[in-house]
Amino acid sequence: MGRMPSAQRRRQLVEAAIRVMARDGVAKTTTRSVVAEAGVSLSVFHYCFDSKQELLEAVVDAISEHSESDVLTTLIRRPTLRETVRAGLQAYWDHVLANPGEHMLTYELTQYALREPGYEHLARRQYEGYLAAHTKVIRQLPSVLGVELTVPEPEAVRYLAALTDGLTLNFLVLGDEEKAGAVLDIVADQILTLVRE
Repeated sequence: MGRMPSAQRRRQLVEAAIRVMARDGVAKTTTRSVVAEAGVSLSVFHYCFDSKQELLEAVVDAISEHSESDVLTTLIRRPTLRETVRAGLQAYWDHVLANPGEHMLTYELTQYALREPGYEHLARRQYEGYLAAHTKVIRQLPSVLGVELTVPEPEAVRYLAALTDGLTLNFLVLGDEEKAGAVLDIVADQILTLVRE
């Protein structure tokens, strides 16, 4: 395989790690299985990452970016504010439906980090990343949608993060897409109570 910039190579390894972890689980994933998935040598891994912990940090960041970018690109004004909010929620939800293994992996990463000595900070980093992603979305509301929050931003961010996190886990366990869609409708209505035009 030809030479590739290190940032691109890191991304290649991170995406390979996500596929392997989603398929085999975090605990069973080794650096060797990641490099085999990426089609590179073990020396490439050690050139790009100092440890498996550093790789896991990059995986957490990448997974958060995947669904965040979908929401931000669809956050455009629709005929009504409710339609706009619902479309943003649907963009996130479409990512869940298309990538259930990746979202299941997020919960496994959380549990792994909380139980594995020395990795506890990873769970905090993961959830702080979710809050940062939701903050980016909420901060788009005034400029894109022409609305402002009626509650303090930190509380709105945590509320939205808790709703999406809980709904995602509920869907992964129960697998009822139709009922999850109905809950998204309720969430959209609730979000409208947090803003004013």
